[in-house]
Amino acid sequence: LLCYSSSALCCLVTADAVSQHNNMRIVGCSEVDGEEMYGLDGEELWYADFANNKGVYPQPPFIDPFIYKKGIYEQAVQNQQVCKTNLGIALKGNKDVPLEFDPPSSPIMYPKDEVEDQQQNTLICYVTGFYPAPVNVSWTKNEQKVTVGPTINTPYPNKDGSFTQVSRLDFIPRQGDIYSCTVEHPALTEPLTQLWEVELKQQVGVGPAVFCGLGLTIGLLGVAAGTFFLIKGNECR
Repeated sequence: LLCYSSSALCCLVTADAVSQHNNMRIVGCSEVDGEEMYGLDGEELWYADFANNKGVYPQPPFIDPFIYKKGIYEQAVQNQQVCKTNLGIALKGNKDVPLEFDPPSSPIMYPKDEVEDQQQNTLICYVTGFYPAPVNVSWTKNEQKVTVGPTINTPYPNKDGSFTQVSRLDFIPRQGDIYSCTVEHPALTEPLTQLWEVELKQQVGVGPAVFCGLGLTIGLLGVAAGTFFLIKGNECR
């Protein structure tokens, strides 16, 4: 599938229809940038970081490592040359074709793990349904812009031709902190912003529970002792 947009992005998307898994490969380029990504079942397995001249495996460390054949990054560099040649042809042939834009849906924010006080976590901003790619995602914490830490994955294609992107921000939860995720896209008349507030579970103190339990135990012992002496008193009559 060849995708063309005003950002001059040329994408080649392939899927493996034989396997029960959804294998996908994307090659994209513009006049100043490019991308190549491999995915499996909606997960990003590898992408080319052309800015730093290397390939990246973005999987978390707790899963079994998956390594592609040697030379995959060098092949991605060669693919960029082919892509840019095709891009020049596409730009000439489609210069008078009206462009289509689909705006993203409202971003969805959620923590990766259960939120615990002072325990590092990851906040996720999920954006989908937009065309063309990419979107621009920015973060704030307590109305202050966050410039260090946020990451965003390579645009991932949906079955309807639109794209999905996920931005992540590592954070340490503190009660009352408010985070925001703002999404910008050419199809939007104004940015979309979603808020998320840290709400920690209230833990019941151990002291009051122990005190109440001890008081209940003493009370029951008192009732038992009173009943015992009452019975003994009746037997002596």
